[in-house]
Formats: sequence, structure tokens, C-alpha cells
Amino acid sequence: MNQMPFRRTERDISIGILRAANVFFSRFYHHVKICSPCTLPARGAGILVSNHLSGVDPALIQSACPRLVRWMMASEYFQVRAMRWLFNAVGVIPVDRNGRDSAATRSALRALEAGYILGVFPEGRIETERQLLPFQSGAAVMAARARVPIYPVYIEGTQRGKEMLPAILTPNRVRIRFGAPLFFAEEDGKRDNAERAMERVRQSMQNLRDLDQTRIE
Repeated sequence: MNQMPFRRTERDISIGILRAANVFFSRFYHHVKICSPCTLPARGAGILVSNHLSGVDPALIQSACPRLVRWMMASEYFQVRAMRWLFNAVGVIPVDRNGRDSAATRSALRALEAGYILGVFPEGRIETERQLLPFQSGAAVMAARARVPIYPVYIEGTQRGKEMLPAILTPNRVRIRFGAPLFFAEEDGKRDNAERAMERVRQSMQNLRDLDQTRIE
């Protein structure tokens, strides 16, 4: 998995083809509605963090982003042979959810150093109820260490709790909202500070969720 250094960018022809196919799939099959514009920079590194409703979330969020997002994703998804080639093609970083995965963290930091956008689901697992789960602190640690901002995004409307293949095949009506970037100092990467830093991120995402609920009522 990801043995060779990943060097594709948004300008790569293969990425452009995959992006066009994903936009069509997301907008017409899953009816993705972008409720606020993407806040990612035109160039340079950053960490995109999102709540996590189902296994199709990365593809739907990617459809709303002009930048290529290199998602950190549970390594067991690579066991789905039909999807493995795609994950490698777009630079997915596999993560072992059985414990702290230092190899995945190193790969993520290398991606940020190379100027990529890193995608993280800080809840660490798929939500089963209509509330945000506690956030793990890893994204804040990496943001502080790499000196890059965190860009929150909120997604709603996917089939809550479904794994990847059922979620991909089940049509949805999806809303996506992007928040303003959050910046962190070097000391925010320390353990206690990182937890507080991620509370800022969680609150920002909660604000996006509240806005989404207000607009549909």
C-alpha cells in the first residue's frame, strides 16, 4: 500500500478524469448541494476535517473541493479489492485503527510538507446518532507541527452508519458546508493543548451543523 512516493497533483490528467467522474457521480446520483463555498487555498498545504456519517463521505466532500484531498482512511478499506486501485491513485493514507499508527502520521506529515491537502475524520469512526462525537487530537498535533491551518467542513444527508460500498450505491441528498480556516501555534501541538485546540475545531463544526439545521427548518 502506497509503497512509492505519491506525486500526483490537481494538474495530473488521471486526477482530472477521476475528479470529473466523481463530480458527476456526486452531483447527479447523490444530489450534493454545496451550501457555502470551499475555503481551501488555491495552493499550499492544509488539513480538511469533517464529521463522518458514512463510507462515501470522502468522495462527496472531494466533489466540492478543487484541490486533491489526500484522505487518512482506515486500512481495512484497502481490503476491498475493487476500491484499492482508486485509493492508491488518489493518494489515500491507510491508518491502523487498532492503535496509534506512527507510520500513517509520518506519511501525513510528508504529504503536508509536499503541499497537499490532508483529509481527516477526527471522530475516528462513523457516527451512529445525530450528534458530533468527541474529536481526537491528532489533527491539531499535525497542524501545529506542520504549521498549516485546519479547514472544517460539515456534511449532512448521507446514509448514516453505512459502510463504504452500501453507502456508495444508495442515493442520498447531501448538503456540504465549509467553515473559515483555524490557525494554531506551535505549542498547540502539545498533548493537553492539542485537546483544547481540537475543541475549537469541534465548536466550529458544531456552528456549521447548527447553521445547517436552522436553514432547513
